[in-house]
Amino acid sequence: MVEKGRAAVYTGLGQPMEIREYPVPEPEPGAILIKVSRANICGSDLHQWRGDIDLAALGAPLPAILGHEMIGTVAKLGEGILSDSAGQPLAVGDRVVHRYFYPCGRCRACLQGNDGACPIAPITYMSTCEQPPHFLGVYAEYFYLRPNHTVFKVPDDLTDEMVAPANCALSQVIYGLERVGFSFGESIAIQGAGGLGIYATAVAREMGAEKIIVIDGIEERLKLAKAFGADELIDLREIKTPMERSLRVKELTGGWGADVVAELVGFPQVIPEGINMLGNGGRYLEMGNINFGMTYEADPSKLVTENKSIVGVMLYGPYALKQALDFLSRAKDKYPFDKILSRSYPLEEINKAFEEQAKGLVTRSTIIP
Repeated sequence: MVEKGRAAVYTGLGQPMEIREYPVPEPEPGAILIKVSRANICGSDLHQWRGDIDLAALGAPLPAILGHEMIGTVAKLGEGILSDSAGQPLAVGDRVVHRYFYPCGRCRACLQGNDGACPIAPITYMSTCEQPPHFLGVYAEYFYLRPNHTVFKVPDDLTDEMVAPANCALSQVIYGLERVGFSFGESIAIQGAGGLGIYATAVAREMGAEKIIVIDGIEERLKLAKAFGADELIDLREIKTPMERSLRVKELTGGWGADVVAELVGFPQVIPEGINMLGNGGRYLEMGNINFGMTYEADPSKLVTENKSIVGVMLYGPYALKQALDFLSRAKDKYPFDKILSRSYPLEEINKAFEEQAKGLVTRSTIIP
């Protein structure tokens, strides 16, 4: 009898995800079948579910299994797989994390060693679930990791809860801060204390930040940011105008402004405000706005006359995922990583999980198939 696995299937905008069953595939040579332990609801998943990103309009092959942020255990190894991407022996039952997108390896960016900028990569992690191997999204009991992909064995000293966000939020923050040139002794203002913002706070702290300022309007998030190393908090409920917030950042940085500002909230209207928070020569890290067609008004003279720059980052290099695991091992007793995932749901309640996170009732959810 053919073994089957359950999956939450997205059929289209405004439709609840449906629990369906598909045959569990045998991995081809170089592939890995992973049993999903936890699959988190990332901000980009919420955008897709709400329709901020209309997958059908973009030509995405529906129906599909959504989700990309996960941890799991090796269920089956394809022929030729003996170790992970760092050369560590790999066996059935080992916990693993993988890079959730698939660079093409042949474009100009990939050939220059910058495969995080591959134009094909953002659209390769989603395929229709109606055709084998079916399990190409993580809101399911299994995930099929295609051949010869980046995958790392999880250290025994890390819990599933700590590692589940590593292959998205944490890796992208590590990569983004490197790309924007953040360095020891600099100041940073972080717009948004969601998952990305909390990780950015801790990573900046470990990189030797002189001052970390976190901006948000939700008390629970601000408290968490403080626990993860924020020096100063700006509460949107108290400091209500962009000008006041920009002046507050200047005040907290000795009148100069931040060396780096990171946009991690996903609203384009905060970008001019963030640029104003920078000191001369400052760099703006743009990571949160992934929705097409959303715009903001800009005065380019602010960049030119004050020598400011903008760096956009969506994906990350393969080494960033290994750095994320190493960071967690070093810092596991220093920060309350167990508090980032605020609630767990079974696969059958995935629609409820999305609804409650979208309403702000839950800060960050995880699905346990």
